[in-house]
Amino acid sequence: MKARILLADDHKIVCDGLRTLLETETGMEVIGEAANGRAAVEMAARLKPDVVIMDVAMPDLNGVEATRQITSARANTKVIALSMHSDKRFVAEMFRAGASGYLLKDAAFEELSSAIRAVLDKRTYVSPSIAGALVEDYVTRLPEGEGEGAAALTAKEREVLQLLAEGYSTKKIARRLKVSVKTIETHRQHIMTKLDLHSVAELTKYAIREGLTSLER
Repeated sequence: MKARILLADDHKIVCDGLRTLLETETGMEVIGEAANGRAAVEMAARLKPDVVIMDVAMPDLNGVEATRQITSARANTKVIALSMHSDKRFVAEMFRAGASGYLLKDAAFEELSSAIRAVLDKRTYVSPSIAGALVEDYVTRLPEGEGEGAAALTAKEREVLQLLAEGYSTKKIARRLKVSVKTIETHRQHIMTKLDLHSVAELTKYAIREGLTSLER
């Protein structure tokens, strides 16, 4: 039986290249492509892939939150992060969200194939180029208090923060998340209070710094 793979990346050329390469691999088939994190969550629920190749920085819903929702809903689906970011904060957030692997976009295709086979075998895969930094982090740990702000936010607050940072109005966020405008206003107030930030501009800078959204958009 072939491993069913879902590709999640907002760059069409990346998805096309990955599909072409993966379809040459024995025992693997690409069953779908998602252009943003929210679509990836919906497609994972509908298609039930064995593996999701997930870009970390995506519009609408970033790869961290999409991974958290996918792995929470379907434990049998493995997620491999595919990112241009080697910063240990991005790596740590993806693994906390439930990812089984983390791969850099400049890796050779053979490494992606190895990562897929590893996670299907219930093993964790990390690109050798960033494994050393992770080991060092486990030894030294982050300074006390670093990263606590993001951790204090709920999953829904992180979703709202990303959409605010990407320029969506309160009304549009409410429609997209199927809740009332008042609910979004409450989330925004809670976010600002928890992070001690006082404007959308500050929230946007924070979201970019924490990897919830990207300057590439």
